[in-house]
Amino acid sequence: MKRHTANWRIPGARGFTLVEVLVALGIVAVALAAGMRATAALTGNAERQSDILLAQLCAENALVNLRLSQQMPAVGDNTAPCEQAGRNLAVRLSVQPTPNPNFLRIEAQVLDGDARLLGLSTVMGRY
Repeated sequence: MKRHTANWRIPGARGFTLVEVLVALGIVAVALAAGMRATAALTGNAERQSDILLAQLCAENALVNLRLSQQMPAVGDNTAPCEQAGRNLAVRLSVQPTPNPNFLRIEAQVLDGDARLLGLSTVMGRY
């Protein structure tokens, strides 16, 4: 009995060698690794931007509260909690005298645990 074998090769066509396939696979792997690293950097930057925005809201709220109280705060340090978007942060207000007794230098530092997220400074005068 005669067996018929199908010849699927196209005359003159040539396939890829194993080395060529491995080189192409290596190039794709390097490109994907670079893409993953870029994605991780973008994600980290987005999280950092969110942290800074929440910290800025806390610091500005603390400074506005001082201005709205319409009285000069006492010289020294004070720490108050601040909750923004479900995150518990702390605002440390540092009030320092200036050479002119009619003004005080106020620095608001926003902390997330022990990590300092943001610092804002302003000068407050007597009303």
